[in-house]
Amino acid sequence: MSQIIKGKVFVVGDNIDTDQIIPAQYLTLVPTIKEEYKKLGSYAFAGLPDSYKKFIKDGEMETEYPIIIAGNNFGCGSSREHAPISLGAAGTQVVIAQSFARIFFRNSIATGEIYPIDIETRLVDDLKTGDMVSVDIDKCILKTEEKEYTLGDLGDAKTVIENGGLFGHARKTGMI
Repeated sequence: MSQIIKGKVFVVGDNIDTDQIIPAQYLTLVPTIKEEYKKLGSYAFAGLPDSYKKFIKDGEMETEYPIIIAGNNFGCGSSREHAPISLGAAGTQVVIAQSFARIFFRNSIATGEIYPIDIETRLVDDLKTGDMVSVDIDKCILKTEEKEYTLGDLGDAKTVIENGGLFGHARKTGMI
């Protein structure tokens, strides 16, 4: 049975950096403390310009967007693990981008917070924030009401994410 994530998309452009995903002033929050983890999520995308719709509604702790659609070089900037953690804590399950900064991609897998999936099609030109889609993680397909898109395959990284990241995976497979 395939894992399918359905919901509204939040669309961002190219070169969304880690300062836009989680501004530096929130890096004092410790993700391993439950209350601070949720608070970290409430600040996800707080660094985006005002021209973007709010990712987290005022007074809320989670987003209504389980799926992020991005252009090229998503997650560029610093190597902060807080970036994918904040998105996961906010309720995001998958980020689909034309390309990812390598460190963001690796941190997404290492933390097990979100699925970072690439796509050759420039979805930021086809979709707008609030559109409803479904993402079949196993079949590597994104569906809208009108179209179907082929996604990149996460390969073995999918299992690592599903096991809760590197440490969860190591525990579940007997490495530690």
